[in-house]
Parts: sequence; C-alpha cells; structure tokens
Amino acid sequence: MYILECSDGSYYTGSTIDLELRLKQHQGGEGAKYTKKKLPVKLVYYEEFQRIDEAFYREKQVQGWSRKKEEALIKSLTDNLHELARCLNETSHEGFRTSGFDSAQPPRT
Repeated sequence: MYILECSDGSYYTGSTIDLELRLKQHQGGEGAKYTKKKLPVKLVYYEEFQRIDEAFYREKQVQGWSRKKEEALIKSLTDNLHELARCLNETSHEGFRTSGFDSAQPPRT
C-alpha cells in the first residue's frame, strides 16, 4: 500500500505487488487516470504486506480517511490517528444510541 502526493498537493492511495514498477507507471502517465492529470507525483508513504489482499484492504481503509488522518500517517504521528478517527460532528452524540449495531439509528419515539 502506498500514498503519492500529486503536483496539486492531493494524495493518491494505491496498492501493488511491485512498488518500483508502479511508481514508474504513475510518473509515465500510465498509473491511474487520477495521477495522470496531476504529474509529477512523489511517494510520501508506503507499507509492505505479505499478501496483496492485505495491501488492498489497507488501501481501501486509508482511502476512507480524512486528509488530516492521512497526513498523520504520512508523518508517523500514530498517536494522533485514534483522535482523528473520532467523529467530531456535533450531532453524533445527541439523540442517538451509542452501542451495538443500533448506533446509527435514531431513537424510537
């Protein structure tokens, strides 16, 4: 799993079995539609996995993160990851159950 910083400052997260080859593909405009339009790209973070399915799972996990959380990962600020994962929406704690599978359901009236 890897994270690239694009020329516009955005991040692209992907996974591959050959990071060096994949970086060459991205730089050559052959990697992904997203990065093709935002060259050059720079590798800012990567993790290695034994199996590609594990890397793909991690890729999808990180793709769902906020920019601040991605930046904490890139900067190795792992202590900040838990705090950034908390929901900061004012309504997330008001009027809703907070346990089990019912946490996303409004209270019954």
